[in-house]
Amino acid sequence: MAKLLIRLNTWQRALIWLLLAFVVIELDIQTKAWASENLTLYRPVQVTDWLNMTLAHNYGAAFSMLSDAGGWQRWFFTVLASGVTLVLLVWLFRLKDDEWLTGLSLGLIIGGALGNLIDRIQLGYVVDFIDVHYQGHHWPAFNVADSAISVGIFLMLLDGLVLAPRRNRATAQEAQQ
Repeated sequence: MAKLLIRLNTWQRALIWLLLAFVVIELDIQTKAWASENLTLYRPVQVTDWLNMTLAHNYGAAFSMLSDAGGWQRWFFTVLASGVTLVLLVWLFRLKDDEWLTGLSLGLIIGGALGNLIDRIQLGYVVDFIDVHYQGHHWPAFNVADSAISVGIFLMLLDGLVLAPRRNRATAQEAQQ
């Protein structure tokens, strides 16, 4: 896949990652609609011993930070998510040929950020519904957009901390020869 992407120009590669972002947005919208139509607010439906579907409305940010701040946080997080998304879009269109994993991670993060941004603008809160738990300890409820952001950040860290240094060493060795 990496070799195929290298053959494309910068705009073509960026459009592929934007397509991924739109897939994430659509999955996020559809799953949140399903959860809103089929689940009762804050009433868990057990799926497995460690997974519930629990509809929740998050008025704050990650882990419900600032959820009880009085309403200003809606607009603060809207502006913040919009600004970060714009920066990520610029970064996406400036990627080098061999930065396909960064492109993948940016596509996931942009899609997730926009998925949650849509909720925040339309509803004033973000719809969460995936409830992972173990022995009575619950991870805060999340959604497809949150998952895409988390996977995107993980891939970005993997690329930046492991793969990019390898690429840089290989480039430096080629330059010395």
